[in-house]
Amino acid sequence: MSDHAGFMRRAIALSREHMEANHGGPFGAVIVMDGKIVGEGWNQVTGANDPTAHAEVVAIRDACRRLGRFDLRGAVLYTSCEPCPMCLAATYWARIDRLYYANTQADAAAIDFDDAFLYRELALPMEKRSLKCEQILRDEAQQVFQAWTVKPDKVPY
Repeated sequence: MSDHAGFMRRAIALSREHMEANHGGPFGAVIVMDGKIVGEGWNQVTGANDPTAHAEVVAIRDACRRLGRFDLRGAVLYTSCEPCPMCLAATYWARIDRLYYANTQADAAAIDFDDAFLYRELALPMEKRSLKCEQILRDEAQQVFQAWTVKPDKVPY
């Protein structure tokens, strides 16, 4: 499987297989490095009772575990649907080089997986978001950040 279509077909196959097995929604993803699949994922939100277990996040976790690293520079993500904000952020955090997707946000919204609310919320100033947020104990938390800046054995990322 060394071509884009083949890797995307694997992501789509994972989405169908695990959706039909009632593991979660109809989403699948694979991560490829040097022409080989190094991580696979499918939506496990309902199967694992984990709202963060989207296909892309599961694939990133699988690739990182298999490779023994948290940085996926050089990797390509193939996903059966355009990533939600959480998965897109995880893709950036993993330092993945390129993303290919099949279905769009609009396609997902049409089957009741609508991320438009999240995109609208993220664009708002924090005080206008529907999730009420309040900052407390910043001075205490700052002490930990300050300790991090001088920690000689930290692993930067």
